[in-house]
Amino acid sequence: MRIGFASDHAAIDLKTVLADWAREQGHDVTDLGPETADRVDYPDYGYKLAAHIAAGLSDFGVALCGSGIGISIAVNRNPACRCARVSDSLSARLARQHNDANVIAMGARLTGPDMAKECLAEFLTASFEGGRHSGRVDKLSNPQEAL
Repeated sequence: MRIGFASDHAAIDLKTVLADWAREQGHDVTDLGPETADRVDYPDYGYKLAAHIAAGLSDFGVALCGSGIGISIAVNRNPACRCARVSDSLSARLARQHNDANVIAMGARLTGPDMAKECLAEFLTASFEGGRHSGRVDKLSNPQEAL
């Protein structure tokens, strides 16, 4: 699979660990930055990852910042992305199975490297179940159909 990674300065170490792990698993990794731990703003990298996913340059994305919250909000501004902030392997699997998420976000200050790898593994191996979830996911892309 093709996976895009982006973070802010607070999560650069976790991004490196996860990107290296993904490469070891045989995935095609694109690191969208940053390259150093110098202070950067998470929206810039969240938007960059979202544009990358929207353009079809990667199948999935991993967004990382201190808490995972800010960068997930930035990614979700792009209607082509469904980014779920996860902190455990079950939420990562359900993000794919029930929400057809194409990006996961995690917080480097809240999720350790081993758990982050478990989350990514579950996310990448799970598949969207469709069925009863399809109509709900469609509403995420077409809010005018809600209520």
